[in-house]
Amino acid sequence: MNLLEELRQLDPNDPGSWPGVVQACALFLLLVAIIFAGYFLDWQDQLTTLDDARVQEETLKDTYLIKKRSAVNLPALRQQLQDIEQSLSALLKQLPDKSEMEALLVDINQAGLGRGLQFELFKPAANETINEFYAELPVTVRVTGGYHDIGAFASDVAQLPRIVTLNDVSITRGDDDKLILDTIAKTFRYLDEDESANLDGGNGL
Repeated sequence: MNLLEELRQLDPNDPGSWPGVVQACALFLLLVAIIFAGYFLDWQDQLTTLDDARVQEETLKDTYLIKKRSAVNLPALRQQLQDIEQSLSALLKQLPDKSEMEALLVDINQAGLGRGLQFELFKPAANETINEFYAELPVTVRVTGGYHDIGAFASDVAQLPRIVTLNDVSITRGDDDKLILDTIAKTFRYLDEDESANLDGGNGL
């Protein structure tokens, strides 16, 4: 009760007359109030800005490391790009243009005849399938011959200078111990500039 009486008798206009313990407590409370006020009024925003700056610093460091690795590997990446372009060019050369498609079909036919096979069906599709930069023409083929002759025919087709694939292969036994090969031979050609332009225009590019 004496402490409460002393606190009630304190003159707020004359803190110098307060007891030492009360002055120390008052200074401590004032310091705590200043710290809290400073945090909520100023330091909180500064700490948030500092955290954002640290996150940005880490992001910039990661970006720098990625660009540094790319710069170090740039000669190798350029060589890789050049190799890819050369490979693509070599593949494109294996695709005939429209004028060469008829000759390619003749080559497939001759590959079978050269192996002594008998063609029962050789029917190119009525329409090509148009893709991004090439057209695909399926040809329904049925040939009759011996086992080794059919295998040699498939090998000859694979070694043609133009790309031809045999798909949906089915081999059955026919008369006189002959085998019947049913397959879809797919030939490919690259689109000329006009066809590519029409394709791009149809896609809205």
